[in-house]
Amino acid sequence: MKFTPAKPSLHGETLDSLGTRLAEAGEPAYRARQILDWLYKKRATRWDQMTNLSRPLRAWLADAFELEPTALVLDRQSEDVTDKLLLELRDHSLIETVIIRAPQEGVGLDQSRKTICISTQVGCAMGCVFCASGLDGLKRDLSAGEIVHQLIQVCRREDAHTSRARAELASFDNIVVMGMGEPLHNYDNLLRAITILNAEWGLGFGARRITLSTSGLVPRILQLAAEPVGFRLAISLHGATNAVRERIMPINKRWPLEELLPAVQTFSEKHGRMVTLEFILIEGVNDTPDQAARLRDIASGLHAHVNLIPYNTVDGLPWKRPSLAHQQEFLAVLQDRGVSVTLRREKGHDIDAACGQLRLKTEQDRTAGPAA
Repeated sequence: MKFTPAKPSLHGETLDSLGTRLAEAGEPAYRARQILDWLYKKRATRWDQMTNLSRPLRAWLADAFELEPTALVLDRQSEDVTDKLLLELRDHSLIETVIIRAPQEGVGLDQSRKTICISTQVGCAMGCVFCASGLDGLKRDLSAGEIVHQLIQVCRREDAHTSRARAELASFDNIVVMGMGEPLHNYDNLLRAITILNAEWGLGFGARRITLSTSGLVPRILQLAAEPVGFRLAISLHGATNAVRERIMPINKRWPLEELLPAVQTFSEKHGRMVTLEFILIEGVNDTPDQAARLRDIASGLHAHVNLIPYNTVDGLPWKRPSLAHQQEFLAVLQDRGVSVTLRREKGHDIDAACGQLRLKTEQDRTAGPAA
């Protein structure tokens, strides 16, 4: 679904596209780099902060572009090391961006490694039965500028809370594109956003530190394999057989494992990168010894890393996470065969950190209105 705003976001412009727009307006192309410097190095929030631009140019920019495509609505901080930002778009839609910290010995929490989980759509059309993101369906795609601006919001927040040098463009260490939505459903806007994040005139963020997660759109995975991109790929697998995967992920009926896994292999071979298999452990669904053994074989065949994720419960859904002992048994099946695997510990459960959960609750509260 497309959304056409009254004005495009300035954060969705590349150096070339902005230079072209400026030239059409009779401005020298070098102004484009100055403007982007204000966005990404100086984190400008107002046009009048761009003091090395003339007033007529600033007026033209204000008329032509949206400077703030997202607004912070809520900033939820977990009892652990996870923060969630709820952002409102210009059409009043809501999206989520999550900050996941990895505390390191000998440094304060503000200097810990940070991974930012960003969204690419308002809602989701994939219909995975365990996920809150799609409970209200797909509303629309995010523009490239809306995707990029999530990271700008994080940078501004971290600038105020961290002791890192301000000269550092990105105040975080990794980006994972696995928030709300199916990233490969919004392919063109996603690639444009990653180009902006990666470019030296943008955030200058290394492609190797960006991971894109997909539920398995095979044609898009193959298209991605042909792109000159350097980021990493993660597959939301969540089932090691077609029967189990179809039970919880409708996309498997369209592209079953027999088609998905070869496409993943193609990407891995063309880019020389280890792919990650995301596997949410759900009690009584995919946590059996058979699923562990089949997942082990898939990971071994792809030379992939496995990320085991105990299920984050969602209000209104019946699924539960396995016990810690059962998680460890599942983990051991993979480790015993030398599979590269991580068992993620719960993060952010007290702030509704499951994808789409905070947004869904806020939307429901809006609909219900104030209590009588």
